[in-house]
Amino acid sequence: MMTQQSDWSAYLAQMEQVLGTKLDEARRAELLTQFTRIAALAAPLMDFPLDERLEVAGVYQP
Repeated sequence: MMTQQSDWSAYLAQMEQVLGTKLDEARRAELLTQFTRIAALAAPLMDFPLDERLEVAGVYQP
């Protein structure tokens, strides 16, 4: 999981290249802030231990 701001900076740079777009500094800074907030909100959920035998999703059987 990416938790350091430098990781998010690298991610944004890669996404700019993949999407063929260019972000200005203000927009890049705001995206870094939002990604950091989202990562902080998701951290407790991502740290929650799951049983190894727990099925993550049901299997649809018509």
